[in-house]
Amino acid sequence: MAIGEAGPGSVRDGSQPRKRLEETMRARLGRECVYVPSCRFGLYAALRHWCPPGGRVLMSPVNDDVIFFVVLAAGLRPVQAPLNPSDASIDIDAVPEDVWGSLSAVLTTNLYGNPDPAPGLRARCDAQGIPLFEDAAHAIGSEVGGRPVGAWGDASVFSLSKHVGAKAGGILAIADPGLREALEKACDDLLLPRRTTAELAYAVRPYAEAAVRGLRLRRAAWATMRLLGLMEREEIRMPLRPDELARAVASAPDLDAHDPWVRVDMHDYRLRAGRFRLGRIGRRLDRLDDVLAACRSGTELLLSTRWGQPAGGQPGASVQPLFRVPLLVADRDAAARALARRGIVVGYLYDPPLDDYAGAAFTDPSPSPEGARWFARHALPVDPLRARSVIAALEESGVGPAEVPEGLGPTGG
Repeated sequence: MAIGEAGPGSVRDGSQPRKRLEETMRARLGRECVYVPSCRFGLYAALRHWCPPGGRVLMSPVNDDVIFFVVLAAGLRPVQAPLNPSDASIDIDAVPEDVWGSLSAVLTTNLYGNPDPAPGLRARCDAQGIPLFEDAAHAIGSEVGGRPVGAWGDASVFSLSKHVGAKAGGILAIADPGLREALEKACDDLLLPRRTTAELAYAVRPYAEAAVRGLRLRRAAWATMRLLGLMEREEIRMPLRPDELARAVASAPDLDAHDPWVRVDMHDYRLRAGRFRLGRIGRRLDRLDDVLAACRSGTELLLSTRWGQPAGGQPGASVQPLFRVPLLVADRDAAARALARRGIVVGYLYDPPLDDYAGAAFTDPSPSPEGARWFARHALPVDPLRARSVIAALEESGVGPAEVPEGLGPTGG
């Protein structure tokens, strides 16, 4: 090896900062962790490891469409679950028995940080002999049943872009430590080579975003991106392109064929990370507890308003440090306009539900779609770190709260 050349395991190749990220998350979850470039990439690796091609996966219809395309890319059939309309968690008792018997796996969403009923889903999966996967992208600090979200599934995936705020990186956590080596190799085989241009863009992005905010050029920046054809979604959902998607599905499992859908909003989702990127993620992760404390405080304040729901769906439950707080408003468009006037952008909307968006050609529809449709139409996900500004804007707007209609409550009460 030439002098100055980086050998395997050296600081320069990023292995040491990567291991530090894995150890930090291992201490939080009590299980083996593998660093991955994104949550979506880690989920694909987990689905491919545990599920046979053609298998059926129960999932939430109120979810990011990227996750839907990851399931398709893994060669699996999405099956949409009935939801509790107050928080979009999976309504276990409303899933028909014949559907349970047909499944190869269950995938939770933990939408905005509100936990799905993981203990009950774990019991059902054990009874069926199928794996449970937890998408914990929004729920890095949430708990359910006395454990952290992500500590119930056979595998769970976390985003380091959300609460951590690193705009990159993810964690694949696994219950069986004996599978770590196989999953690490599977991920390594799927990764694309590191690109200098991508690392440079990542390095300058925070400064560019700060300049846009400071100069109040957000609208001009969006207009320029649209003019250059860099906007991949004009609406909440990305364009489905059903004919192209059908050809991709016919070749699944195939991540490359589904790349036009899976990469949306994150084109470096499967690139190897450089040392600078890993170092920035690590510094952000070191401050996570402070962020979670602030999120919990803001969440508590927002849930106490007339647009909020009791913590955990019932009085007296502990407050989660939500990534976004889904306030339930009678007129979401009017509420979003009121927030926009204060410079607060509403994102992470998942409307319409995935079965209405994709249709029966690509997914099994929910047997009881009304709860998901109601929640998707009325949920206003807001940043708990801007709680006071959000409340002031909504009070000024006069937007009223939305009440869950009689008969739409969860089957289990």
